[in-house]
Amino acid sequence: MFISQRSRRVAAAVSAGAVLALGLSACGAGDSGDAQASDVKDLTIVAAASPWTEGLKTLAPKYKEETGISIKVETYGNEQLNDNYKVKLNAQSADFDVMVYQVQDVMREFSRNGWLADMSDYVKSDSEWDWSDFQASARDAVTLDGVVYGVPVMTEREIVYYRKDLLESAGIEVPKTLDDLESAVAKLNDPSKGVFGIAMRGARVPLVTQFSSFLYSFGGDFQNAKGKATIDSPEAIKAYEFYGSLLNKYGPPGATNMNWVEASALFAQGKAAFYIDADSQAYTFLDKDKSSVVDTVGFAQFPEGPAGSKFYNIVPWSLGINAYSKKKDAAWDFIKWVSDQENTKWLLSEQTVPGARESAWNDSKASANFPEQLVEIVKNAGKNGVGHDRPQLEQVAAAREIVGGPAVAAIEGDPVAAEAKTANTQFQDLLDSEK
Repeated sequence: MFISQRSRRVAAAVSAGAVLALGLSACGAGDSGDAQASDVKDLTIVAAASPWTEGLKTLAPKYKEETGISIKVETYGNEQLNDNYKVKLNAQSADFDVMVYQVQDVMREFSRNGWLADMSDYVKSDSEWDWSDFQASARDAVTLDGVVYGVPVMTEREIVYYRKDLLESAGIEVPKTLDDLESAVAKLNDPSKGVFGIAMRGARVPLVTQFSSFLYSFGGDFQNAKGKATIDSPEAIKAYEFYGSLLNKYGPPGATNMNWVEASALFAQGKAAFYIDADSQAYTFLDKDKSSVVDTVGFAQFPEGPAGSKFYNIVPWSLGINAYSKKKDAAWDFIKWVSDQENTKWLLSEQTVPGARESAWNDSKASANFPEQLVEIVKNAGKNGVGHDRPQLEQVAAAREIVGGPAVAAIEGDPVAAEAKTANTQFQDLLDSEK
């Protein structure tokens, strides 16, 4: 077992008779008022349903077996989770110690409110645990203004799904560049036979995350380091035009109404030669009950644009510590344990949880249950991944509504530059409102 060899290490930090309760904390290590780790009797962890949470059901009893520490897990739906956090943290509740939270959606708001602990000293405190083993983009994703607010426990990337049979019969190589992709999509587009060249998200808000990799690979971003909106830059306009052109010329009718559910269904039904979206959908296409492309689906890294292959490599879920918890050090002991190399490998192997540690993905036994092509893509995330897939601000929902507009214009075949200029002004106003 991956989790059975470190009881001596854990016992050195927490007495074997202690029982830990995981909760939320926003303060740093050793804050006054915290209980000594050896005095903690239980920890409470709050989470949403996810593959990682399922794995925790096995790991929590193992932790108690090794250390005598009990773990209580409270699970909520995604929307309920954030509502629950806001209610309790506004009341400065110490009812829970460790929080599993969505980095892209709430980290900025929660850190500004002082709800998340500064974990910078914690992650640097143990060279054997090895913070540097986590993918660089994953570490960046949980870091804001130089402060670490969490430990990433799941990752997700944008990849290319393709029909191996169609490419082989047409003598087309797997696209390595965006120009190659456009050429292949055009050649394989055959609506008369019920096959479109490509399926992707086209709806205004959902498309933003998947458009991001195109934006980065063209050399752009949503904003620069100085907080200036940049979605009307020459690079951004080219990215918008490219994304829109693919769906306008080679995509299915009604693309601007499509989220991932509709677009992925077309690919699963064999009605699209290419599908570009998150790698978290890979097993949908390998499920014979849901997919007609089980034997023909291939996986490829996001193609190179003018700036290279720059795909998002985000952290859907991270472990943070509650500012108001009285058990911060004990909470960290558990986080360190559950996210170490052995447990990350176990979660990857037994629960197919795509963790953030490079050592896990480099272990052929741990990654054996993942498609080989996908494993190679993840291995390249360290040098190619970008740690965000949407604008970086608190009002992210409003921002997505704005920055998705030029993409919709492009999909509909309308000029992009004027739309991008208007959207950039609106986005800048939104950014300025948060200063």
